[in-house]
Amino acid sequence: MKHKIIVFILLICFLCDVPLVVAQEYKYPDFAMEYLGPDKYENYNRKMFNFDLGLNKYVIRPIHTLWATVMPQFGMDRIYGISHNIEFPIRLVSSLVQKDFHNAGNETKRFLVNTTIGLAGMFDPAKHLLKIERSRDNMDKALSRRNIKSGAYFVAPVIAFTTVRGLFGRLLDMALNPTTYIGTPLLAVIKACITINRTSYIQSVIQLVESNFADPYEVTKKGFGIDGYIKKHNYDRVSVIEELKKKPEIKEELQQVSHKTETKPQLKVSAKLLNDKNQNEVDDILETELGLENISIEPNIILKNYYPQSPVVDSMRTSLFLLPEVTESIWNELSPWNRSFSHRLKMDSVNIVEGRANYKFKYLLQKNKHAPLAIIYPSTGDGIKASHPMMFAKLFYDAGYSVIIHGNPFQWEFVKGMPSDYRPGLPSRDALMMRASTTRIIDKLQKKYQCEFGDKVVLGTSLAGIDVLFMAEQESKDNTMGNTQFIAICPPIDLIYSMKQVDKYSLEWENFSDELKAKVAYVSAKIVKLYQSKKDINFEVTHMPFDEDEAKLITSFLMHQKLSDVVFVVENTPTNKKTDFYERIYKMGFDDYMEKYIMSNPDEVEKELQHGFGLVAISDYLENAKNYKIYHTTNDYLINKIQLKQLKRMTGNNLVILNNGSHMGFLYRPEFLSDLKKTIEEMKNML
Repeated sequence: MKHKIIVFILLICFLCDVPLVVAQEYKYPDFAMEYLGPDKYENYNRKMFNFDLGLNKYVIRPIHTLWATVMPQFGMDRIYGISHNIEFPIRLVSSLVQKDFHNAGNETKRFLVNTTIGLAGMFDPAKHLLKIERSRDNMDKALSRRNIKSGAYFVAPVIAFTTVRGLFGRLLDMALNPTTYIGTPLLAVIKACITINRTSYIQSVIQLVESNFADPYEVTKKGFGIDGYIKKHNYDRVSVIEELKKKPEIKEELQQVSHKTETKPQLKVSAKLLNDKNQNEVDDILETELGLENISIEPNIILKNYYPQSPVVDSMRTSLFLLPEVTESIWNELSPWNRSFSHRLKMDSVNIVEGRANYKFKYLLQKNKHAPLAIIYPSTGDGIKASHPMMFAKLFYDAGYSVIIHGNPFQWEFVKGMPSDYRPGLPSRDALMMRASTTRIIDKLQKKYQCEFGDKVVLGTSLAGIDVLFMAEQESKDNTMGNTQFIAICPPIDLIYSMKQVDKYSLEWENFSDELKAKVAYVSAKIVKLYQSKKDINFEVTHMPFDEDEAKLITSFLMHQKLSDVVFVVENTPTNKKTDFYERIYKMGFDDYMEKYIMSNPDEVEKELQHGFGLVAISDYLENAKNYKIYHTTNDYLINKIQLKQLKRMTGNNLVILNNGSHMGFLYRPEFLSDLKKTIEEMKNML
């Protein structure tokens, strides 16, 4: 009878299968479609997904929080190790079904070593002594490797995303799990604790998805599809540590990466000349046209032993930006006893526009409530829970500042709190919204704590960098924030040019569309490994584990996701029912966004259009003011040499240039951090 049931379920898997490779006529790939096929039950799936989120918020997360409150992280990790060790039969049978005898041998070694030397799995000597990593093999993967088709994709209560094959795989996992057969009350309680402990690790992922994306359903669906592909092809076994430590081939020409210069309509350089002359000659002509030939952009900061790979790859080194004590604690992040810096930051909200959502922010005040105040705006699309603003907040807090963390103006939660006709991307208007929200936040905190903040420093990175400089220019004419200093890190010099650069790199996925799924999954696996290995690496890393094509794929995916989130909110798209939104968004790039939502009002953008939506529009302020500092590099792929020379002419000594690092790929370097700390102290003394 059991045999007939199994055959019947496998038959359903086969009949319900959907194609994984789907022809698309989009500018940008729809990864959910690529990996999972059409979402045939989207209406039901979205409703069930929202139900699962509510169930997690009000029932499951409180249980996990209670557990994390009584059990330190060390204890949770030991229990997790035991539960993983107990589930050895699942991984062993999975490997044998796949005919992966090498992994079956490794799993057996891990089990024997960790059961004995590792005290039943509490510790992992197999990893540290034998260099055998944990695997995620299960019966769903085994069925996938044996070419059992996935079946229909759907969202189930509690267990969330799955397929028909996935459900059957879970049943087989249960049958192979020794804890399934526990019968005594005491052992049942122990099993319940093990289950709660194991499932608590998913909370960080759920919170990340809920807080960082406008449409958590779509993002989770993409993640599910990519993760399934990763497991099927064993990409989760990739190691990046050796890649990070690998010494690169040192090529002299890589020490300074040049950029092709995109000309402006107002420059008198003919197309024929551009075709006939080499790039250096063209740059010389453009420099003469703009009177830049005598402007030097020699770097002020030299990054020693920084071996560039390519500008896009180098920009990814920003992921190495890690400061001690920001997240470190003996308690899990769910626990109220966690006193790491990130958990000491408090959450609050203010209403900026009546009838719109409250705008959330994070803050942490010094004991002296009259201390100077640092206001931090993160990079494009990042919100208040992103890691980089917390790192900057720690630097300022250690220097004696109270801190406030905003979201980036080009971020969906920021947009939800602003007027309904607000469309981010116009620096002058973004700056007005930033000033309005900042003033409202400061007023609320000063009333709440009955204090008057000292003088202020505003820091913005990437897109927020240009907005912060526009904010500074507006404050110079209509001072509402008091005595304020401004820091911009890698701001676009010409916003239109920068957006075109992002679009250009994003569209290069078409060059390898035939192997798109494999490349994206492999790169995703390496990103996960990179973050898991973050504590084992330092600023001496010389080689990121990505080639240029892989870096462009990552950049394309991340930037288009941020664009998607903003447009999702701008168009007030529902999250609880089927939508045709994604049929449109995958045909839209940043250039299309600017044309549809920003350029549609020519009166409002007239001034910015004259100057290419760039810093030239506030050149008078930049040339005369002393209350700002800008950090940039010679090889940021979102700018070019001509623009950097223009910026140098406008800013003089207010511009600090690094010789490498591309777009913020230098944040982790001690040379930069040392100079930034010096700047923070200097500004504190000037306030």
